[in-house]
Amino acid sequence: MILMSSSETRNFKAVDLAYIAVFAALIIVLGGVQLPVGVAGVPIVLQNMGIVLASLILGFWRGGLATTLFIAVGFVGVPNMAGWKPAAAAVAGPTVGYIVGYVIAAFVIGLIAQYAPRNARARTAVFFLAGIVGVIIQYFCGSIGLMVRLGYDFSTALAANTPFIPGDLIKVTIAVAIALTVTKAVPDLLPTKRKA
Repeated sequence: MILMSSSETRNFKAVDLAYIAVFAALIIVLGGVQLPVGVAGVPIVLQNMGIVLASLILGFWRGGLATTLFIAVGFVGVPNMAGWKPAAAAVAGPTVGYIVGYVIAAFVIGLIAQYAPRNARARTAVFFLAGIVGVIIQYFCGSIGLMVRLGYDFSTALAANTPFIPGDLIKVTIAVAIALTVTKAVPDLLPTKRKA
């Protein structure tokens, strides 16, 4: 189990809350861009790029909490999802699995990112791996949601993600490029690796 060390707990202060809030807001803003695609009615969005970006830059706890906050505000009526729908409305539709996947992916991406070395080439590879793992988690959770909401079998639900693959690869690449630039400019922004 991953826990914050005592020093990490002491250092989790107002600035961290500010980072969490700012990246949650960024993810919400990216919800304004959507393009319906595929037979399941799941749109292409930029929010998953924001989640990858937040987690690569902020790491396990802050990146995960930024995404959790992004989802949570939708349950009090804030229009935070694609097309400016609140999450409370979106969970009744076929995208519910992707919403769950967002949160799980954010923590996993952030955890992997914290183990990225300082070496530029190695860090790029680890960041890209983290982003791809996050997308796979979103696809898996999204497929489960399609099975529950639309009655698909797993292979059909998984195949419904196919139109998103090229765009998601591009979004991960962009998020990695931005995250590398930010973490190079502010090396201590991403927490160092923690032992379980």
